Amino acid sequence: MVKVKKNLSVVMLLVLSMFLYACSSGDEESASGEGKVTLDFWVFGATNYEALAEEYEKENPDVTINIKNSELGDHHDSLFTSISAGTGAPDLTMIEVDQLDRYREAQDRFVNLYDLGAEEIQDQYLDWKWKMAENGEGDFLFGLPTDIGPKAMYFHTEVFEEAGLPTDPDKVNEMISTPEQFKEAATTVLDKTGKPMVDSMEMAFRANMDALEVSYFNRDGELLIGEADNGVKEAYDYAVDLHEQGVVGSFEMWTPEWANALNQGGFAVEMAPAWLKGYMTENAPEGAGKWRVTTLPTDFAGNWGGSYVAIPSETKHSEEAYKFAKWMLSPENQLESFVESGLFPSAPEVYEMEEFVNNSDEYFGGQNTAAYFAEAAKEIPEVYKGPKYVTVNNEVLTALRNVQEGADPQEEWEAAVERIEGLVSR
Repeated sequence: MVKVKKNLSVVMLLVLSMFLYACSSGDEESASGEGKVTLDFWVFGATNYEALAEEYEKENPDVTINIKNSELGDHHDSLFTSISAGTGAPDLTMIEVDQLDRYREAQDRFVNLYDLGAEEIQDQYLDWKWKMAENGEGDFLFGLPTDIGPKAMYFHTEVFEEAGLPTDPDKVNEMISTPEQFKEAATTVLDKTGKPMVDSMEMAFRANMDALEVSYFNRDGELLIGEADNGVKEAYDYAVDLHEQGVVGSFEMWTPEWANALNQGGFAVEMAPAWLKGYMTENAPEGAGKWRVTTLPTDFAGNWGGSYVAIPSETKHSEEAYKFAKWMLSPENQLESFVESGLFPSAPEVYEMEEFVNNSDEYFGGQNTAAYFAEAAKEIPEVYKGPKYVTVNNEVLTALRNVQEGADPQEEWEAAVERIEGLVSR
């Protein structure tokens, strides 16, 4: 009886060993891209990535892609928690450009896409967009470029007409090609129409802020805002100047009052990225046909928004994840994302494609607005924001709102710097 039990134990051990070996072999096959693979992909916002994932699954029947879509803030908080804990991270994830530097100190928690051959496709993307995803030494790539947010100048034709200003986009660009000319045009609009040129202090500030290559921090993590020649102070002062000139409105972005002003032409200009077009089309229907787009003064050339697709190092399927990301973000599929969801391409090859060149926006009077955003995209500098960019930036915006309510600009600036220094030193 003892001998039978002993033999049975040996058999069970053999079976268990074979089972574990099979599981191990299956994992190795999945990790190397052979066999069936399931990829978890975390995204945020309105994209067409679900549709592209379905298309990829049809072409690659051994791959299943599970997409989780969250609000931007929740998405990044969950990602940061999972990579910090070393468990629960997806195989692929979007990272918004303003959030990217938050993860640089956790470089070891991501796959270096250069190790997967990403340098072979580098020339497909705008150089500044690609470089922003590298580490300081340039030998580690955090993610592949998705969309971008090149800024341009949306202007209300009826307000410009009432002010006696041109309404042809190219002529408007000739008239307003410098920050000083912008101020002059703003004065004309106010004098002739009684309306502000710009909707809010934030947008007046961002005119210069989004164009800064270095703002709050340098790449060594040092806080720069207290230095005399810091560009953030110049951007702050420009916004204050416009406010004192009386040409800044009090229409805070995303509020009902702001949407109504877009509808009714409550201000003349919105200095904003390409993605705003979608919001205007859906939320300011009465403004249809009354808005146009032209390029901003070169000094204001900047980017607001856009993302990357990164691969957390926790994944067991890095090669398959990269293969999917490379396919999804190819120029051809970036064109599809542009057409279907308005995601502005980071691959300049798209700007020459027929469907892009012949694109027209009915809301903007049939204008090909994409051409102006594409021109703007080529002028954008590579910028560094720093891991606490969002937190620090909010303090400056608070100061500007206080100025608009009557506070002293210099006192508010000094108070914001003090708060920021305290936040950063924690």
